[in-house]
Amino acid sequence: MEWMSLYKQKLTTAEEAMSHIKSGENITFSGANSAPPDLVNALCKRYQELENVTLWSGLLMYPFEFLKREYKGHLNYITTFYGPVERMFAAEKNTENFSFHFSNADKACYGVADWDYLMCEVSPPDAKGYMSFGPTGIYHNGFMRDLVKKVVVQVNDQCPYVNGVENVIHVSEVDAIVESSHPIPEMPEIKIGEAEMKIGQLIAEQVPDRATIQIGIGGVANAVGHFLDHKKDLGIHTELLTDSMVDLAERGVITNRAKNFHHGKGLIGGLCIGSKATYEFIDRNPTLTFAPVFYVNNRQNIARNDNFISINNALSVDLTGQVASESIGFSMYSGTGGQADFVRGATQSKGGKSFIALKSTYKDRNGGLQSRIVSVFAPGTAVTSVRADVMYIVTEFGIAYLWQKTTSQRVQAMISIAHPDFRGQLERDAVQYGLL
Repeated sequence: MEWMSLYKQKLTTAEEAMSHIKSGENITFSGANSAPPDLVNALCKRYQELENVTLWSGLLMYPFEFLKREYKGHLNYITTFYGPVERMFAAEKNTENFSFHFSNADKACYGVADWDYLMCEVSPPDAKGYMSFGPTGIYHNGFMRDLVKKVVVQVNDQCPYVNGVENVIHVSEVDAIVESSHPIPEMPEIKIGEAEMKIGQLIAEQVPDRATIQIGIGGVANAVGHFLDHKKDLGIHTELLTDSMVDLAERGVITNRAKNFHHGKGLIGGLCIGSKATYEFIDRNPTLTFAPVFYVNNRQNIARNDNFISINNALSVDLTGQVASESIGFSMYSGTGGQADFVRGATQSKGGKSFIALKSTYKDRNGGLQSRIVSVFAPGTAVTSVRADVMYIVTEFGIAYLWQKTTSQRVQAMISIAHPDFRGQLERDAVQYGLL
């Protein structure tokens, strides 16, 4: 086959592939569990001879050397979404945030930089020479391929082959190929506490049979999945496929039979982060359709599913229903992501519901208990979902229905789901600020 000959011709080492990178160039590479570690590590070894090379990615799952302070000015990093690794290295001051709604991912990339390289991890070629972008690469690699000057891929024989739209790249479309073999990074097991279980139960009670769902990541998401196991014919249209959804699919709870849009198939948005078992589930699974995130998160596409249920997390919510999910004051914690896309898409769906979930309290650095329901956000806090879009806010103490409510009604509902120890002060604040 002709592609096999091309494959051999383009095969090289990571060091050789990265030796062509020049100062001032812009490099985008797959995020999360689809990042190409061998390529990135080889580039990091050259950092002292390079000036102002900019790396673009997000939600890193490898603690790459370029995150360190001494790389700034040589290899600069811009992230589209903070994760635990970015937060770990935040004090090194070599991470810049780039904020946009994931539904605008394609538009956000046009004109923002003169794109030189796309680096991505892919599966081994299929019989026709097509390599899959893997569990997270479908997020944006398909349209970035058409914007960059050169493409370098790292072929990992442990990378799952993911079916879908804009999900593959042909051997003929790449400039260099590096072979590697390593396990795909997995999501650490997240313990489900009593508060998460209560929140999950409250939300699951609001999910009807035959609904189409989107669930974020974390303990609340896992808890919701636990309480959905008795539902019938649920569908999936989600930015992120997680272990809890795969578990429901394997139990026969998710069938996608009732979906209006992409009937009979789970539409997954280029992101799958989970366990090894989940990666095995998505590998060549004909019942799944992965697609670029701008398509999956398109609000009109979301709303085409009746009874769409959106479930997302928050860091804090103020008394009027403004949702902060990406920063704690001026310190970035996650990213704009797709929350607003799914919140708005759900409100436009016939019978749709949107839930924002959070535990009522957290412990500060001194071990003191603090409320996540606040009168006023800390300075610098980013509002991820505006109050006019919000339908339901859920804590372990109940559900606040805010959709089309007056300010005083919103405030009263929010106080009712705050931790009892903070309700008195929140009410006094509301009166002082003229909200009640």
